[in-house]
Amino acid sequence: MRTSQARDVLHAVADALNAVLACPRETVETTVLTCAAGGHVLLEDVPGVGKTTLARALATAIGGTVRRIQFTPDLLPGDLLGMNVYSRATESFAFHPGPIFANIVIADEINRADPKVQSALLEAMGEGQVSVDGQTHHLEQPFIVVATQNPIELEGTYPLPEAQLDRFMIRMGFGYPVAGTEERMVMSDHASRPLEGLHRVAELDQMQAIRDACAVVKISQPVAHYLVSLTAATRTMEGVSYGVSPRGSLQLAALSRAKALYEGRDFVLPDDVRWAAPFALPHRLVLENAGYGTAPTGLARQLVESLIERTPVPRASDR
Repeated sequence: MRTSQARDVLHAVADALNAVLACPRETVETTVLTCAAGGHVLLEDVPGVGKTTLARALATAIGGTVRRIQFTPDLLPGDLLGMNVYSRATESFAFHPGPIFANIVIADEINRADPKVQSALLEAMGEGQVSVDGQTHHLEQPFIVVATQNPIELEGTYPLPEAQLDRFMIRMGFGYPVAGTEERMVMSDHASRPLEGLHRVAELDQMQAIRDACAVVKISQPVAHYLVSLTAATRTMEGVSYGVSPRGSLQLAALSRAKALYEGRDFVLPDDVRWAAPFALPHRLVLENAGYGTAPTGLARQLVESLIERTPVPRASDR
């Protein structure tokens, strides 16, 4: 797919979502670009701001299948992945796929399930497949997990394991809608059915082609050096016990490539990296006296933003 075609499709999807959702435009664009980059999204905010609606809207806009899984303490890995069921008629076991077999999986309140269930997502999110009873089953493509968690109600929850949290390309909040947007939502005849007017604007094969196009967007050596300088600096920052891993560098590069494609370019600029870093890096920091991912998101983001301001940007003549 040509760069201009990919840009037009991504803009069409973002415009369609923005027309029916009350969340900020930046939230919509970031979610669309994460999907284009082949990543997964962790949405963290108070109830009722439209986290689940955003995921359903994305599935509708790209014509994909969507499954919503309510994570609870009694959820079992088999409830998520599926299981082999014995058939008396054939005298053999047949695999019955679980709800994870969809293009977009909404993992609602993911931190309410125990670590065993959370860990069951690792292979799916990292490799696009699941293993059940020694057999490997490939997931539908494109595959994206949009997980939600409530940051203010922590009783009966399990913090996401380090490896699980690191599988999410971005972690972001919604924020409340601006006054004018919320007023229009209240006045609308479709307030309880916000997706009623949303139609498919892209095809699944187009989204897969866009992912392939993202993978070949060029990153020059100076820009790569700048990107790695940012992630490497997090490992020696004051107040940070553990910084961003090499996987985090790769995820930041992928999101930067998607941003470049969204702007109609087949090469990454430092501005793309600067835009992507506050979404892709903060949740990978382990702050001193705080567990992995449990520190206030705002504090970790402030550290990343201050690092961006201090890190020299390569000169245009060097790119």
